[in-house]
Amino acid sequence: MIDWDRVNQLKEEIGEDDFQEVVDMFLDEMNEEVETLTPSMTAQDLESKLHFLKGAALNLGFSAFADLCKTGEDAARVGQTEGIDTAAVIACYKTSIDAFAENTPGIAAA
Repeated sequence: MIDWDRVNQLKEEIGEDDFQEVVDMFLDEMNEEVETLTPSMTAQDLESKLHFLKGAALNLGFSAFADLCKTGEDAARVGQTEGIDTAAVIACYKTSIDAFAENTPGIAAA
């Protein structure tokens, strides 16, 4: 669910204090973006939103969430929006936050 190697790499690259700041910004922005994800979005909007979410998720090691976003992004790219389960994407995000918080001091669960 979480790529802990990526998390540790990021901590090493930017330091513990900056890591906390990056995590806070990530969660603030992702919470806002995930809340706007709906099945009624156009294929183009879904593709764009899922692409953004995927990229942000990969930066912080949310690998399962990023994979689900990629699957949806690929489907939206070819207009297959009816197969994109936005509720599952949102649920995976929340589960990822919980897994991340469980092993990261100072992070609140979803």
